[in-house]
Amino acid sequence: MHSATIAASVMPRRWANDRASRTTYTLALVTGFALLTALFAQISIPLWFTPVPITGQTFAVLLSGAALGSRAGAASQALYWAMGAAGLPFYAGGEGGWTAATGATAGYLLGFIVAGYVVGYLAEQRQDRRFSTSLGAFLTGTFIIYVLGALGLMLTFPDWTLEETLARGVTPFLPGDAIKLLLAAGLLPTVWKLLGDRSP
Repeated sequence: MHSATIAASVMPRRWANDRASRTTYTLALVTGFALLTALFAQISIPLWFTPVPITGQTFAVLLSGAALGSRAGAASQALYWAMGAAGLPFYAGGEGGWTAATGATAGYLLGFIVAGYVVGYLAEQRQDRRFSTSLGAFLTGTFIIYVLGALGLMLTFPDWTLEETLARGVTPFLPGDAIKLLLAAGLLPTVWKLLGDRSP
């Protein structure tokens, strides 16, 4: 057989194998970051005045977007939500099930998915190349989580005023999330060494 014919017959198969390998690798990362979010959810401190506990989840959410990009970052958080909704004890404090997935903290869970996408999109625009620009991307993601989380609380507790909602769903978490944001930005270089840089 002519060498050109051999190349033509082998290259599509090689490309298919490459695509399959990339898909498998991406699925593994999506699952890994979903499990990482579940792990950090177990770092949970209940507060007596709000149904929203202090957790480490935001740290994993921000990293998932920056490390995986928009679609895979959002997919990792959607998978995390789905696994918890299916009954696995993956939410804060080991909770799980449909009631927990759609309850008072559902807005935050939705915020994880949206934030994963937006942070991932900003990372794809090279906003994660430096510590300073990654902070901006992470601040945007954190803001999205707060907004959707607060909206979820207002829908769950319609008698709460905006001030009460902010006092119970946003303000108590600002110091801790600031620390998580800085840690996530500082950890990015290590993440790139482990996963490989997406730079062209």
